[in-house]
Amino acid sequence: MTARPPDPGPRRPVAPQSETAFGLLVQGVLDYGIFMLDPEGHVTSWNAGAERIKGYRADEITGRHFSVFYPPEEIAAGKPHRELEIAVAEGRLEDEGWRIRKDGSRFWANVVITALFDETGKLHGFGKVTRDMTERRAAEQALSERRGLFAHLVRAQEAERQRIAWDVHDDSIQAMVAVGMRLQLLSRQVPEPVAAELAALDTAVREAVGRLRNLSFRLHPPGIDRHGLAESLTLHLDDVVRGWGLATEFSHDLRREPAPETAITIFRIVQEALLNVHKHARARTVRLEITSVDGGLLTRVTDDGSGDALAWPAVHPHFGVMEMRERAETAGGWWTMHSGSGAGTTVEFWVPDLPAVPTDRLPYAEETS
Repeated sequence: MTARPPDPGPRRPVAPQSETAFGLLVQGVLDYGIFMLDPEGHVTSWNAGAERIKGYRADEITGRHFSVFYPPEEIAAGKPHRELEIAVAEGRLEDEGWRIRKDGSRFWANVVITALFDETGKLHGFGKVTRDMTERRAAEQALSERRGLFAHLVRAQEAERQRIAWDVHDDSIQAMVAVGMRLQLLSRQVPEPVAAELAALDTAVREAVGRLRNLSFRLHPPGIDRHGLAESLTLHLDDVVRGWGLATEFSHDLRREPAPETAITIFRIVQEALLNVHKHARARTVRLEITSVDGGLLTRVTDDGSGDALAWPAVHPHFGVMEMRERAETAGGWWTMHSGSGAGTTVEFWVPDLPAVPTDRLPYAEETS
């Protein structure tokens, strides 16, 4: 049997001083316009925040209909009356939109209207709370424009990379393959000393073709625009990084596929970080981690090398390091690299994720090694 809670005793009546203090609190609030309307929508009270936001003194606005705060087109469409009807029917209404100050200027407002009923259900009026959201809206619009510009930049860069990759593959590689075939044919038709020279030339051509194919792959890896981020990175680790003799580990907690521009940015930074490990770290193992955090993706590339990958760019110009940082910061994120002698190097960066369509194809915390 459940014990009954102790009787709290009779409710203590609210002291007049408490009501007065609460009224002073509401009256003194500056960040919110708080005022009352009668059942027909006329202003009956006005606080300091409402005066600051809307520009009217209490004696100028009391008794006037609250529709004075709405743009003419919304008054003509009957929006103020409709909002009161919705507040009565549903108890409250919340809306965002343009409102008009006393001087005629517009501001973007968040508005909450609450219908006030007594214990018998009779409507006594409305409480209205208004907040000026103009600065927030401007910031959101600026962020949206920046994201749009960033997305356009990423698409333009990828299109240019793809064009160069195709040119390298269709022109340079094909021409050099044809040269190699000609050298092989000639080597079978000439005396031995010349044949050996031609064979050496053929080997040099085939090595150059291999380097060009690797360049073409780095410029535009097959499938990056068709597969998700995790799959593209897995393929890159398997097809390229392990070919360098590095053991790889990869873990992530992607619950949805990031926006294409976000995915490309992460892929390119990881690609450059892995190449840096290959060239300078003298590592045996490299680990890649991607974690969803703070509305974005935190990525770490950690190796078990000598820890010299950080010191090397300080001695020699290293455009790859600058490119990684610039990509992350252009995306609205940050990038850092830290290491210690004999302790390996960690490249760490965070980029915000643009709006994307959720997908249930991605496993949680998938890990490959």
